[in-house]
Amino acid sequence: MDLNKLTIAQARERLDKQEITSRQITEACLAQISARDNEIKACLTICTDDALAEADAADLRIKAGETGPLLGIPYLCKDAIMTKGVRTTAASKILEKYIAPYDATVIEKLKQAGAVLLGKTNLDEFAHGASTENSAYGATRNPYDLSRVPGGSSGGSAAAVAADMCLFSLGSDTGGSIRQPASFCGVVGFKPSYGRVSRFGLLSMTSSTDVIGPLTKTAYDAALVLKVIAGHDAKDATTANEAVEHYDQAIEASSGAKSQIFLQGLTIGLPKEYFLPGLDNNISERLKKIIENLKAAGVKIKEVSLPFTKYGIPVYYIITPSEISSNLARFDGVGWGLAKNEADSLKDFYKGNRGAGFGPEVKRRIMLGTYALSSGFYDSYYKKAQAVRTLIIQDFEKSFQEVDLLLTPSSPHPAFKIGEQANNPLAMYLEDVFVTGASLAGLPAVSVPAGTVPVDNLQMPVGAQLIGPRLKESLVLQVASFIESGLNDKTKE
Repeated sequence: MDLNKLTIAQARERLDKQEITSRQITEACLAQISARDNEIKACLTICTDDALAEADAADLRIKAGETGPLLGIPYLCKDAIMTKGVRTTAASKILEKYIAPYDATVIEKLKQAGAVLLGKTNLDEFAHGASTENSAYGATRNPYDLSRVPGGSSGGSAAAVAADMCLFSLGSDTGGSIRQPASFCGVVGFKPSYGRVSRFGLLSMTSSTDVIGPLTKTAYDAALVLKVIAGHDAKDATTANEAVEHYDQAIEASSGAKSQIFLQGLTIGLPKEYFLPGLDNNISERLKKIIENLKAAGVKIKEVSLPFTKYGIPVYYIITPSEISSNLARFDGVGWGLAKNEADSLKDFYKGNRGAGFGPEVKRRIMLGTYALSSGFYDSYYKKAQAVRTLIIQDFEKSFQEVDLLLTPSSPHPAFKIGEQANNPLAMYLEDVFVTGASLAGLPAVSVPAGTVPVDNLQMPVGAQLIGPRLKESLVLQVASFIESGLNDKTKE
């Protein structure tokens, strides 16, 4: 088996037995990046020398008898997350020369755990988009069909995992930016509860919904990563104080023969607002098969209603641009990446970097947000959107009085063609129709592969989304693991 194709769990077992080394896995991932990334364009920066050095250090720790879920495991990181000494661009020309002076908290934790950073992945500029076409450094392509998008904004991270360039990746999810690309690329994409993972070191998009999370090959792998990166952080006042659960152990306790007992006590809700006529028929069939098999395993299925779902997109696209316009103001007039000893003047620097400015989607969102926050419009737009957001949160709270989890599609359709929606911003915003609700409510949610569907004589992946109550990450991952392990063969029939 090619080492870059291993799951984290498979690699962990072989590393601990010293059958393979971290350097060997790392070299295999770097070779795959070299072989495929010219066509996929998932990566913006590759840290070859540093990665090999980190792998060698991990091998020494393993030989000394140390172990840990991510020790020696190579990964890629979305280029909106600060990595000390490594270029962090947010896929924007404005940060083209910016070298991060510190690590994000999640990167610090992964370093301590011995994970090996391979490099940084492409995204929509400043995470503004749902296709990874908005990058200043070119669009990322879907590994299943290079003419199609990988989703966004964490499209580079999703494509890299799907193409076996790494064993896992980090993304960020503000309104679906982990889950939608995970669906398009056929991988697991997990969005933790708001505050479960520190945002310190994440370049802010929408501060009230931003969350860092993993993209992985299995739900169990997502549990392993989440266990390492979750937890309270004094540098982020919004992080939760509740103890981090053993997410991997929860999956182990409810898998195999134990799954029947676990599942028979669950009720899963189907929000009728997520199963509308516009949903792709093939995706609908994938979901029906999952539902049938959950029923056969003893899960109770109940239709529920989230009546304010229809306001999710308009609410999100008032709150998000508003917070973007505030967050991106910090980049105005700052000489990002300009060393003090450089001969170029600030004027020359701005001409070459700042002059390139923000891309069109970033400008669009800044203008929309500034308008929504302006005098005379604040009450009509931003304040009203926040009031409706509260109603959306209450919808979820009411539904979780009746059911344990919600099951929905991750996206209304498979990956679309590159350029297909480039001139239609509203259509692009509607890509988030099934994923914004959980973000606005701050809930944990996962997109798990639901098989493939026919598209233009190809088979393209689609995803099923599970949404849980706040801080119920273990429950979401347990059911996701069951869907993945118990239903994958049946959903591909």
